[in-house]
Amino acid sequence: MSAAGAGIGLLSAMGLLLAVSRLPAMRRPRLADRLAPYLLGAAPPSSLLATGDRTGGPLRQLITPALSSLATSADRIVGGSAAVRRRLAALGNPITVEVFRQEQVLWSACGGLIGLVLLTTRLGTGVGPPPLSLAGLTVVGVIGGFVARDQALTRSVRRRDERMELELPTVAELLALAVGAGETPVAALERVTGRATGALSSELRRALADARAGAPFAVALAGVADRTSLPALARFVDGITVALQRGTPLAEVLRAQAFDVREAGRRRLLELGGKREIAMMIPVVFLVLPVTILFALFPGAVTLTSIAR
Repeated sequence: MSAAGAGIGLLSAMGLLLAVSRLPAMRRPRLADRLAPYLLGAAPPSSLLATGDRTGGPLRQLITPALSSLATSADRIVGGSAAVRRRLAALGNPITVEVFRQEQVLWSACGGLIGLVLLTTRLGTGVGPPPLSLAGLTVVGVIGGFVARDQALTRSVRRRDERMELELPTVAELLALAVGAGETPVAALERVTGRATGALSSELRRALADARAGAPFAVALAGVADRTSLPALARFVDGITVALQRGTPLAEVLRAQAFDVREAGRRRLLELGGKREIAMMIPVVFLVLPVTILFALFPGAVTLTSIAR
């Protein structure tokens, strides 16, 4: 009994200590926690180029200047730095254009390495396609890797815009409920973004951080529309701005915006369904229908052939 009682007492003391240690009032807030609402979160750097310590080994010190030089040359050749910077800002990616060009160079090296391995194998074994074809494949791999990284960024921005467009009606209705309950637009945004998750919520949190940093609230909201290419989001921001400037009931404006976005999404789904319906006719006409006719006519053809003999 004494051992059991000691075990129960020890477990009770440990549970009590754990409960007391988890009480919010017993923990002093850290400086990072106090400054977090006023600062934007800094995302980690690119996973391809995350170095940590810049004074790494000699291999890194040898590769980094060469990679930077290649990235600068590639940016000078292809241009379009403003478009890349705009897409990175729309994606919320903290990397710079220079780092993105370095990633493109790395992707090009990986694409060219495949062709180079095949060419080396062909020269060593003498089996396979002609060396000239493999050399051309290496060049295509280098160019394809560079273009593939750019296309990957474009697809990421497009998927993020689609997610934001899907989230917009829900966020607008939540804001309308908060404003209708008597909260100010800023307080309503803080309440909604504090509980919602998603791409649009992160953009609105970024706008709130800009407003806390000193930017006018209308300018901070306009930055959300400028970083994206969604007409619905631009109309949403313009509606809030006009309602604040002219004193229009904001809740009604937000509900109307949510209704318009849902109607636009419904029309887009109908258009997409019509296109998919036409695409579905291709396998039906060129695959299912010929096979059905063949199965229907083959027994009769075999019978007629046997009778004719």
